[in-house]
Amino acid sequence: MDKDYRFLKACLRKEVDVTPIWLMRQAGRYLREYRAIRKKHSFLEMCKTPEIATEITLQPINKFELDAAILFSDILVPVEAIGIEIEFREGKGPIIHNPVRSKEALEALNISELEERVFFVAQSIRLIQQELNGKVPLIGFSGAPFTLASYIVEGGHSRDYLVIKSLMHREPLIYHLLMEKIAKIVLDYLKIQIKAGVQAIQLFDSWVGCLSPWDYEKYVLPYTKQVIDGLGRKVPVIHFATGTSGLLELMKRAGSDVIGIDWRINLDVAWRRIGYDVAIQGNLDPAVLLASFEEIEIRVKDILKRAAGRPGHIFNLGHGVLPKTPVENVQALVEIVHQYSRR
Repeated sequence: MDKDYRFLKACLRKEVDVTPIWLMRQAGRYLREYRAIRKKHSFLEMCKTPEIATEITLQPINKFELDAAILFSDILVPVEAIGIEIEFREGKGPIIHNPVRSKEALEALNISELEERVFFVAQSIRLIQQELNGKVPLIGFSGAPFTLASYIVEGGHSRDYLVIKSLMHREPLIYHLLMEKIAKIVLDYLKIQIKAGVQAIQLFDSWVGCLSPWDYEKYVLPYTKQVIDGLGRKVPVIHFATGTSGLLELMKRAGSDVIGIDWRINLDVAWRRIGYDVAIQGNLDPAVLLASFEEIEIRVKDILKRAAGRPGHIFNLGHGVLPKTPVENVQALVEIVHQYSRR
């Protein structure tokens, strides 16, 4: 039963035997097995082929004693499905060839029949669950409305986010219409995943740390809350963002069960600020996994000490596993977390 998984119990702030751990990008380039598949297939092909997505999702589960699997996919899958032309270039990330910066471009997006357009995602989830056979729960995910809207408007990665911010302030009508459309897509996309069998959801708002509290509250919070409220508490929701030490109290108002934090704030400080009535996820700096076993142990013990054994802590990195991370260091991390958190 779902309630017996320590990861899901921690999401709901229930007592667990040891602190659960999973890692963002736990299936990725640091694994030799992943690199072997990547040589043969494009990134989107990997995301859209259920057998490949299943194999990649399971690679870290078969290698480490992690407490959850996360669907192998990409946050841009649902926006590609509505008409955004995306190219993934090695070393450069996603490039969007038809960025949305006008009402006409916005109206050209087709948000109908999403389930048929992303059928491969549900197929992957069902196949993964079949292969997991109850070993660990499966996390589904989506980009949050602001992060997806930013990609669509900026045309790819950004350093200063000036295009999306200019749209926000100079063309608020277009901005809000875009956010309404993207929020609907995100909600529908997550419902598709829940229907297919994921047992938790993570909402990635990776770019929201570029905003002031004023802008976050006015231009982002209502749409994130709309998505989380729309899920109806069917599964636990993790709300993750980076660079958001100034936004934590506002993020809580979005209503998730868990708030994921990065390494730029101490976990005890963050938890005290958001309140102990929500769970917390984090927050080892991914760069620490390039250090020695001894240093990893010191840093893990510090985070666990800050969590103080309080129900509701899920151990994770403050961002994804870095490509150059030694596999043996990930193995050590998982073992150290479980060893030193045993109740």
